[in-house]
Amino acid sequence: MIKSRKVPMQKNPQGENDFKPNRFMNAGIRAIEGEGNERKFELSFSSEEPYTRWYGVEILDHSEKCVNLDRLENIGVVLFNHNTNRVLGKVERVWIEEGRGKAVIEFDEDDETEIIRKKVERGTLKGVSVGYSVDVWEEVATGKKSSDGRFTGPCYIAKNWTPLEISVVSVPADSTVGIGRNLEDEPEQRRFAELSALERLIQLNETKGRLMGQTAVF
Repeated sequence: MIKSRKVPMQKNPQGENDFKPNRFMNAGIRAIEGEGNERKFELSFSSEEPYTRWYGVEILDHSEKCVNLDRLENIGVVLFNHNTNRVLGKVERVWIEEGRGKAVIEFDEDDETEIIRKKVERGTLKGVSVGYSVDVWEEVATGKKSSDGRFTGPCYIAKNWTPLEISVVSVPADSTVGIGRNLEDEPEQRRFAELSALERLIQLNETKGRLMGQTAVF
């Protein structure tokens, strides 16, 4: 069943907004060859790789009409670590290819950006992350298939989502796109922390249930 709603699971068991709309991706970034292209690179910034958050598995659908590229095409920028005050350059071209979001970016020429560009060129910085918003989710129950039959639940599928910016990141939070491979064990650590949060929620509900049962007896 497709449910049109924004961030349907934004509050975690601890009462905080835990929905961070960004994804790290690990995919090869390559310099664009040719005269005048010294500051241009091609990269992947998103994929359909399942991403485990505290509320469940999230998938960004890259099927036709699911991804709105207008913002990146018109005013897309490249940031450093999602910091809006650290603009590194612009998104020159963006497209979807084989279930991935791909882009050609161009670094600016200021001294601060040049430091980052050289680190990317040398392979010191290998992480790419995308900031995005989701307008329509499809919630798929355990063991059920998504409406297009491509995914099996339990999961939340972003059926209408918009990439907002592309970031070069030093400490990634996901490991399926970008400029190389980095912090490979981090996703497992995140899953453990998210599982612990769910377990605490279950324990809390069980405790409340017992207390309610005791109250009913008295």
